[in-house]
Amino acid sequence: MDALDSADLHRVNAAQGWLMLGCPGDAQSELRSLSPGAEMHPAVLDLRWQAFAHQANWAAAFAVAELLVRNHPGSPSGWIHRAYSARRMPGGGIPQAFQLLRPAADTFPDDELIPYNLACYCAQENRLDEAWTWYRTACGCGVATEIRSRALRDEDLRPIWPMIDQLIDPSSGKKA
Repeated sequence: MDALDSADLHRVNAAQGWLMLGCPGDAQSELRSLSPGAEMHPAVLDLRWQAFAHQANWAAAFAVAELLVRNHPGSPSGWIHRAYSARRMPGGGIPQAFQLLRPAADTFPDDELIPYNLACYCAQENRLDEAWTWYRTACGCGVATEIRSRALRDEDLRPIWPMIDQLIDPSSGKKA
């Protein structure tokens, strides 16, 4: 993918700033002023997705994530964004989100967010053994103590909190 020219990069940075300020409409305005060749850049699509997500416009966010997956299949964020949007959009749900994200676990075996999100989806469907397996896979991809800390605050994983809380690190004999 080509780099953005300086004018487009300036607009992308401005859009990021607007999102940080909680102004997704202003971010979208900045992105609409990009040159025609820049609109499919992965950073631009990611920002478009973020703007729609800030507005809880999940159908539009899903459409942008689809573009990201189709045009940049090597980017794990597109797969994660698409599943996240599918879960929340009208007519979507957890089964659809799981189905869309599951292939990404094979494509990106070292990305901790993919198995983490799959664990969330399984836990919410009361598929606790599968949720536990995905959670442990996520821990193997990232810093287990950080993932554990995040997981014990994540309501999606509440059904497996007792399992996470009792997890003992075999190397130290302490809770992982």
